Amino acid sequence: MLIPITITEKAETEIKNIMTHKNIPSDYSLRVGVKGGGCGGMSYALGFDKAKEGDQEFVLQDIPVLIEKRHVMFLMGMQIDFFEGDEARGFTFVNPDLPKRHDL
Repeated sequence: MLIPITITEKAETEIKNIMTHKNIPSDYSLRVGVKGGGCGGMSYALGFDKAKEGDQEFVLQDIPVLIEKRHVMFLMGMQIDFFEGDEARGFTFVNPDLPKRHDL
């Protein structure tokens, strides 16, 4: 099965750190999804959740990942990155095929 997203090394480290130190239950996976699509365009969501009916399940760099089947086409080619700057830190969705960054 084709995996629609990739996770950078920095994002992988941060996700694993959260899973280890923030009391995320061991039966939870990283949920990647989309919200909206109105005037502001598509926004992206990350969280931890149990698998539900209609989810596709993947494993990326030993991280269990869930994506709703209806969200897969909107996430195709997306790369999840993590940035840490003087003013902010957080996860970012980047489509390497587009010049625009989608900050979360």
